[in-house]
Amino acid sequence: MGATGALGSLIATEFRDRGAVVLGAGRHGPDVVCDLRDVDAGHAVVRGALGTQGRLDGVVNAAGIVAFGDLVGTDPVVVEELFLVNALGPLWLAQAVLPTLAERRGFFANISGVVAEQSLANMVPYCASKAAVSHAMPGLRREARRSGVHVLDARPPHTETGLAGRAIAGTAPTFPQGLDPAAVARRIVEAIVADEAELASGAFG
Repeated sequence: MGATGALGSLIATEFRDRGAVVLGAGRHGPDVVCDLRDVDAGHAVVRGALGTQGRLDGVVNAAGIVAFGDLVGTDPVVVEELFLVNALGPLWLAQAVLPTLAERRGFFANISGVVAEQSLANMVPYCASKAAVSHAMPGLRREARRSGVHVLDARPPHTETGLAGRAIAGTAPTFPQGLDPAAVARRIVEAIVADEAELASGAFG
């Protein structure tokens, strides 16, 4: 999911460079058009993979949205949208794809981010939504282990993906220079290949 985004597209490229066949999914495709806010998104991914490749070996969720501003001044609709995309969507996705991934003893990777480790002022709903899904991943990892599926939660520090400039509400503060997205994508793929249990912010160097 999020295959056309800055980080998602680089992760897809990294996998292709390693010889994998990648099926890009997201609101703009390119291969499977689906919306993470829809409970059927994961089923669309499964149908697309089985229909074109006959198998599904792994799923990476690189989709997400951000908003800025103090909690009191944030529209409840914005808070709801943040949790829908950043927390509920990934859980619905995992719920739909895990049975098929079990057939290949595959992997499910979700990118939550450093904000799951430390909440920041003027980003409270965003941080909370990312922390919610990140907190779910260790338990999901234990559940999925019984069927042979590897689950990874990646929490990269601020990365120069341009996400802050696409906020659904508010204006981004001035951030220090972030990490190179290509390097972050490479590190995430390395963690997936190595079956690392988690990829905390400090693991990105």
